[in-house]
Amino acid sequence: MKKLLNTLYVLTPESYLYCRNDNICVRIGEAEKVAIPAITVDSILCFGQMTVSTPLLQFCGERGISITFLTENGKFQGRFYGPVSGNVLLRKRQYESLHDNTFCVQFVRTLLFAKVRNAKLVLMRAARNCDDCEFSEKLDQAVTRLTEAAQQLSECESVDSMRGIEGAAATAYFSQFDTMLRQNPGGFRFETRSRRPPRNAVNAALSFTYMLLANQTQSAMEAVGLDPAAGYLHTLRPGRASFALDLMEELRAPLCDRFVLSLFNKGQLSVRDFDQEEESVYLNERGRKTLLASWQKRKADEILHPFLNEKVQIGMIPYVQAMLFARVLRGDLDEYPPFVWR
Repeated sequence: MKKLLNTLYVLTPESYLYCRNDNICVRIGEAEKVAIPAITVDSILCFGQMTVSTPLLQFCGERGISITFLTENGKFQGRFYGPVSGNVLLRKRQYESLHDNTFCVQFVRTLLFAKVRNAKLVLMRAARNCDDCEFSEKLDQAVTRLTEAAQQLSECESVDSMRGIEGAAATAYFSQFDTMLRQNPGGFRFETRSRRPPRNAVNAALSFTYMLLANQTQSAMEAVGLDPAAGYLHTLRPGRASFALDLMEELRAPLCDRFVLSLFNKGQLSVRDFDQEEESVYLNERGRKTLLASWQKRKADEILHPFLNEKVQIGMIPYVQAMLFARVLRGDLDEYPPFVWR
């Protein structure tokens, strides 16, 4: 099993990244702020304007360390990585499977079953911890609607129709997000899902966390040898990692939504962690540092994987799921075993 390595997040503008004696170093002004052994790092995320030395690019390319460039608000700008790994025959089988309607329908249905199940578990957990009967009943009603969506998915014979059911299920789920947030000490509210741009602090934290998971999932696919762009649920589009977005769907609620809800309900994020630009709200540098520190700690926690029946670190779940999908393409598994949080 691949080991969970660290992700280096560089947040300070005008930082200079370089390598020295097999270490990845960050300098701000004339002062070297950090030097990390490259053997412990598998990816670097750079937020905002900064400089990366040419020797570091070569160094990272040779060692399979990816470097992702994002705006200060987390919008993807570009990605550098070395030679593509994996068996070309695996990718060939992946491309062939895109034209196999039976395979596509079965995989998407399995994926969405897991997404709905994980969303239900988040709602049910909140209902158990709710001491107000009125709010608990609202959560239970949303669970019922998701159960009905799962029943409808079982009857669908096309990916297009399943996309519509997924949208309705997401609406039912997010309609109770404020209920799950109602006791947060900062008085934050979700209201409704807004992405481009996020309209409030909760949406800003969600979008930022989804971005982190997307980058992690894409890296996992490349490590396994899959093509992150060849998706089944999300339509193919140049420049979009559609398959990485597919595999994220089952992981959003247990890995991202629960994490963000916890940050707000425990008071780890406050109004000082966000900046407003016209109608948009974004995490500022202070907020990003707070979220990323908790995210890194969370990734190191261990759980019992429902299919492997062995302990894995949470940060390794995207890699495990990508590996399991590759085994399906190779014929080692009859069907894809989705991740369902227990």
